[in-house]
Amino acid sequence: MFAASVAVTAVVVVAVAITDLSFQRAVLLAPVLVIGVGALTGLVVFWGRIGWDSLRRSHHPRLYVAGGLAFVALLVVQTLLGFNLPHE
Repeated sequence: MFAASVAVTAVVVVAVAITDLSFQRAVLLAPVLVIGVGALTGLVVFWGRIGWDSLRRSHHPRLYVAGGLAFVALLVVQTLLGFNLPHE
């Protein structure tokens, strides 16, 4: 019970720090925040297991991991250099 209280308090404090919610409003929205965090965690676990299983069954897993890391590195470098995509 204590661990659940600490977890909910942490979710509320993080929500206040990330957003412009007041502490009182975040406390009132605590059930919604907890359900949202639970849903997000479930999605991450679900897609992580699917990705891991798919990677394990592939013929060239190192190539896929290297390609994914290269793509993420490219995005990070473009962000740090301040690249902007043209708007239509």
